[in-house]
Amino acid sequence: MDNIKERIDELIKILNKASYEYHTLDNPTITDQEYDSYMDELVRLETLYPNLVREDSPTLKIGGEVISDFKKVTHEIPMMSLGDIFNEDEIIAFDERVRKSVGDVEYVLELKIDGLSVSLLYENGKLKRGATRGDGTVGEDITHNVKTIKNIPKSLPQDIDIEVRGEIYMPKASFVEINEKRREKGEKLFANPRNAAAGSVRQLDSSITKERNLATFMYHIPKPDKYNIKTQDEALEFMKTLNFTVNPNITKVDNIDDLLKYIRYWTKNRETLPYEIDGIVIKVNSFESQKKLGVTAKVPKWAIAYKFPALEVLTQLKDIEFCVGRTGKITPRAILNPVRLAGSVVSSATLNNQDYIKEKNIMIKDIVSIRKAGDVIPEVVEVKFERRDGSEIPFKMIENCPICGTKLIKKEGEVAYFCPNINCDARNIEQLIHFASRDAMNIEGFGERIVEDFYNMGYLRNISDYYNLYKEKESLMELEGFGEKSINNLIENIENSKNNSLERLIFGLGIKHVGKKTAKILSEYYTTLDNIINSSKEELSNIRDIGDIIAESIYNYFHEDKNIKLINDLKDLNLNMTYIGKEKHINESFIDKTFVLTGTLNSMTRDEAKELIESLGGKNTNSVSKNTDVVIVGENPGSKYNTAMDLKITIWNEDEFIEYSRR
Repeated sequence: MDNIKERIDELIKILNKASYEYHTLDNPTITDQEYDSYMDELVRLETLYPNLVREDSPTLKIGGEVISDFKKVTHEIPMMSLGDIFNEDEIIAFDERVRKSVGDVEYVLELKIDGLSVSLLYENGKLKRGATRGDGTVGEDITHNVKTIKNIPKSLPQDIDIEVRGEIYMPKASFVEINEKRREKGEKLFANPRNAAAGSVRQLDSSITKERNLATFMYHIPKPDKYNIKTQDEALEFMKTLNFTVNPNITKVDNIDDLLKYIRYWTKNRETLPYEIDGIVIKVNSFESQKKLGVTAKVPKWAIAYKFPALEVLTQLKDIEFCVGRTGKITPRAILNPVRLAGSVVSSATLNNQDYIKEKNIMIKDIVSIRKAGDVIPEVVEVKFERRDGSEIPFKMIENCPICGTKLIKKEGEVAYFCPNINCDARNIEQLIHFASRDAMNIEGFGERIVEDFYNMGYLRNISDYYNLYKEKESLMELEGFGEKSINNLIENIENSKNNSLERLIFGLGIKHVGKKTAKILSEYYTTLDNIINSSKEELSNIRDIGDIIAESIYNYFHEDKNIKLINDLKDLNLNMTYIGKEKHINESFIDKTFVLTGTLNSMTRDEAKELIESLGGKNTNSVSKNTDVVIVGENPGSKYNTAMDLKITIWNEDEFIEYSRR
């Protein structure tokens, strides 16, 4: 418990310092992504240990502090921040929570402008005050500066009292121009448009603010009832009549499909905008529904901010471990402070080999940037040398296998080290995991933990043991966490894998240099495994995308006695040894038909459903028309369901979809 308290204290110190630098000094020393990562960790710890929540925890605050140079302003209605979500599953969960509370719902979707929140107060149609959000309750009076922003009206076409809220931002063109001028003067450059906008708004000299060419988008009226406004889209239209600038890319949707479509579009096209955005704000349109949903101490329950997945993020490299692959290759792995990257939480990343680490001068305790190579595998991109403080520990390559202790070797012409012990437990376990993996034989249920447990208990020692596990059914059912149903499912999945097309088996065998693509090429060219086994090096090397090195690896694999024994064992166990290709997957219920998905499916993700449709010969489209053959309906379907009914298009529920796919 003492360690937990120390970590909470450390996180609060880091976050409070970062918040002060960001909100008050406009000079952040950590990135937004790092801040979010630390905040996620603190929220997680405070949830698990509520007795350790401190009164000064940043999880209980809304924004920054008020600096002494500006007059303080108390907001009559607090300016709340929004909760953050980071992937489509969380968007769908938000939608389901909202619909469970208020039923059918419309959302207004707004681009999340990367700027500085502002409150504008008008009396008798005249601008009286401009203020920052501050800590949400008390902000800073910046009236003298907001008056210099061209698209903030100084007077309204109606003589009314009103407060409107929105975002002050700096256009990309202004940001480039300002930094060019600062570069010429030898001044420190702004890190990004958001920092530049915040720094410009907090100038005591309004003439400096005026030169910065700031702009605003307004999106909120705190007291809509005064103007008989019932919805968010009505509020936006009303603000337009008062000559406020409202973002032109705001839209309204009534279903999850259109919501996700909007988010995917701007995730892909946000760079085309003349200003920075860092996500999408999702708001329940009806103010009556907003009241029913209510608020927490910090955030409203009727709105959420979807943050675009970071393509490259920063975190600390806490340690370097060494993994043994199925070929015996030793791969250094970075152990990281957990961080959200491209929609998932990452706690480790590949470091490839010793030369890679030396080339990038990576040390333990470094702050590093990471990204997902090919959008899948996390890798370290570079070290942030300016963040070093002298506590870093140089990398040292190990000399012996971390699992079996065998002296490592380095083969001629290769940069990697290898464990030469073919009986090394780590090598065998990795081979078994690879064989059952999704892209290989796809034996569902055999994750890393189960494979390792079955290996250590002696049930799985080589690939062919998978297909003999049915003999151990009684013993397996006695294991903790397993029962007859779960063991039957595993055995059924193993049995189903016997029918896989040849390319899956070839990839699953783990032949050096043979990936998914090469396995598919070999299968299409030779059609049977025996044809591959009987081919020469020369013939193999002449096949498209194979070449001498891969050809030699394939030839050598199929000329080792132990590998031929394995192949013969698998033949005796009735595994398919021929290329099936697409022909076996053609399904008369799907072939050449056009499908539309709407609503939430329970048994699979939307992408998995689309992949299944295409694998069975069907086509996917996003909109329902007279050319649509089938609409597949999940929970909480949108307007596509009604359109399908009107057009008398065939409709399947999820159970029917699965049933037809198995025919």
